[in-house]
Amino acid sequence: MRERLGRDCVYVPSCRFGLYVALRHWCPPGGRVLMSPVNDDVIFFVVLAAGLRPVQAPLNPRDASLDIDAVPEEVWGTLSAVLTTNLYGNPDPAPELRARCDASGIPLIEDAAHAIGSEVGGRPVGAWGDASVFSLSKHVGARAGGILTVADPGLRDVLEEAREELLSPRRATAELGYAVRPYAEAAVRRLGLRRAAWATLRLLGLAEREGIRMPLRPRELARAAAAPGLKAYDPWVRVDMHDYRLRGGRFRLARVGRALDRLDEVLTACRAGTELLLSTRWAEPGHAGGPPGRAQAQPLFRVPLLVADRDAAAAALVRRGIVVGYLYDPPLDDYAGARFTDLSPAPEAARWFARHALPVDPLRARPAIEALEEAGVRPAEAPRRPARPGPSPEGPNPSRG
Repeated sequence: MRERLGRDCVYVPSCRFGLYVALRHWCPPGGRVLMSPVNDDVIFFVVLAAGLRPVQAPLNPRDASLDIDAVPEEVWGTLSAVLTTNLYGNPDPAPELRARCDASGIPLIEDAAHAIGSEVGGRPVGAWGDASVFSLSKHVGARAGGILTVADPGLRDVLEEAREELLSPRRATAELGYAVRPYAEAAVRRLGLRRAAWATLRLLGLAEREGIRMPLRPRELARAAAAPGLKAYDPWVRVDMHDYRLRGGRFRLARVGRALDRLDEVLTACRAGTELLLSTRWAEPGHAGGPPGRAQAQPLFRVPLLVADRDAAAAALVRRGIVVGYLYDPPLDDYAGARFTDLSPAPEAARWFARHALPVDPLRARPAIEALEEAGVRPAEAPRRPARPGPSPEGPNPSRG
């Protein structure tokens, strides 16, 4: 990863853990962090766990990238950092964000979990921020691990010390479970037992999401805010990955290394699948050829097709055995409300994208296209052009449109 990015790197057990380390280092307690409302709720809780206030940004409805020009000028002066998302691998406008953060004297932190092979401005995603964090569970497929990179090589030792203080001790049972999980999942797929497996997990209390978003639990969340940290916010931060801060064992690290050896092959296949999906009529409303330029060249982790009825389209894919994950609906400000986050000054673009985006694995591009064609899935109609925001809104959270 150091050779890919030209930066010093620190291994961490997960992307969420690496983001917590970065936010704690670069942001003062009580600071305000501009972030995307179309994001995993786990990342929202990582920001809260670091003792910070999330500030939801307006988005570009085409790809859910941060819309810098729509952020009210008065908001910039209140921020302690900007956290990008690079959703599904589509880059946020990092060069412009870098310039704006420099002008404001605040750090840029890149969440590159979905974007290990993406580029923007002639540089890899992750090479623009003061810090960036990658997941080794996405493109790499290691199901563990992450990489925290830093622009200043003098900070590497400091961040390694912070990592060591926060890691949980290695557990033999966790290492054994990690070792056998891929074989168990393969058996479930081979025997066609997906539904039975999920039913069993729910019965045992191991499936923590009934819907797209995890339960907010506002009373418990308010109590956690009194003494923020990973311990207080663990019930939210650990969802879907209970070993997110576990010290890795030899077997885990060996599997990560083997998976990284295959990364270029995976990225090549993802790029081909991305280009195929972006050539379809669902790639962008009103444009059958898909969005031009940067997105076509990226090896996306998921390709967000924009469909009229997302749930019906997802059901069509599931009937073909194509699992639809990485949905982020509703946006975080609608999900959490003004009590726990600053609301976006222009929320409609995020709501539209969250409602219509169908994230498709580019490695399953051809069967996915066939399933959507057979089901007669219609592309989404282009959203109305939003008005530029005035002063930041206050008061209760508006209802979803």
